Amino acid sequence: MPVREAPKVYPVGSVVAGVRRLLEDRVGRLWVSGEISNLRRPASGHCYFTLKDDEGQLRAALFRGAARSLAFEPEDGLEVLAYCELTVYEARGELQLVVRELEPRGRGALQLAFEQLFRRLEAEGLFAPERKLPLPAVPRRVGIVSSASGAALRDVLEVARARFPGLPLRLAASPVQGREAEAGLVSALADLEARGEVDVILLVRGGGSLEDLQAFNGEALTRAIAACRVPVVAGIGHEIDTTLADAVADARAPTPSAAAERAIPDRRALAAELRARQRRLEGAMRARRMRLLDDWRHAERALAAAAPGRRVESGRARLAAAGRALTRAAWAHLDRERADWRRSQAALAAASPGRALPRERERMLAARRALLRAARAGLERRRGALERHAASLHSLSPLAVLGRGYGLVRRQRDGAIVRELSEAPAGERLLVSVARAELETVVERGRAVERRRGGDPG
Repeated sequence: MPVREAPKVYPVGSVVAGVRRLLEDRVGRLWVSGEISNLRRPASGHCYFTLKDDEGQLRAALFRGAARSLAFEPEDGLEVLAYCELTVYEARGELQLVVRELEPRGRGALQLAFEQLFRRLEAEGLFAPERKLPLPAVPRRVGIVSSASGAALRDVLEVARARFPGLPLRLAASPVQGREAEAGLVSALADLEARGEVDVILLVRGGGSLEDLQAFNGEALTRAIAACRVPVVAGIGHEIDTTLADAVADARAPTPSAAAERAIPDRRALAAELRARQRRLEGAMRARRMRLLDDWRHAERALAAAAPGRRVESGRARLAAAGRALTRAAWAHLDRERADWRRSQAALAAASPGRALPRERERMLAARRALLRAARAGLERRRGALERHAASLHSLSPLAVLGRGYGLVRRQRDGAIVRELSEAPAGERLLVSVARAELETVVERGRAVERRRGGDPG
């Protein structure tokens, strides 16, 4: 019987490693499209996320070196194109994409980076109008940050010569395109601010593509403009170009020439304004002089009217008039007092006690006689009434009734008056009160008595 060979057994790690080599050899690198989800950024600097669409998903890893070269920030929900290697993560036996390049799908990486940085800086308040500085009306010296050989600088110089010849300008040259442009612009801006010689700074550059203007969309330059203590006017590109430097600057112009016009006043217009102000000032001074002259004339007339001689004469006349008025008032007062005295004398004589005493004595005697008569009459009336009341009371007294031969019968035991036969049964002890005695008796028998109306009992 033939001996069967034992099956070859492979460890799991060998199988996974073989699958990884097979995928890397047969598939290699490819472009994969999908949506980023479950994005994680550990402290190592790598990015881990899931790349998915409606039909499936794959884990993906973007290592630190490749992540640093991205112009934008990966975020959940972003549609991307990933140039990557299909491999196996051996520790878990899972398919994985190792991403070498990453691009946003449907829009460029620079545009997406611009939008992401704009939202973040806007949330910090860097573009808020209230933090922007006002431009000086007439700057003593103007700083320029631009390329020394660019057309933007020539445009600014032409505007300066036309609007304000002789105005001092200070150039801080810097590249405006390329890798070193942003750092150069930040350094030039800081140099002008540190010198303290300029009142306003022009940040200018000619037009170009989004890639050409990338230095003006950098975070470092944007923050440097926001922190600058000297007002900054941005004139970058053409009218349709918009950068983060435009948004954060204290003033924005569509072109370098327009930026120069915003910062540099027109000397002819200033001279015309000065002449107009001079005319207004001269007119105001003339009007003021006329008012002061009128005030002086009025004061002069008032002073003449208030001269000491005139004031003495006027005072003497007022004093004489007051003396005459006082004399008249004194005589009038004296006449009134004399009339009052005469009336008082007459009233006093009429009210003399010598005259009034006999009359008052006669009236008092008459009143006394009338009082005595009224008292006697009242006394007689009260005596008669009293006698009548006494007679009435005597007639109603129980003693008067007893005096006519009647008796008052009461029970001995409780003193109750006996009115009926039923109240004094046989054997009841009674007390009988007569006019001048009280009798004790005992009931032996009783008899009812019928009383007839209008007659004696039968």
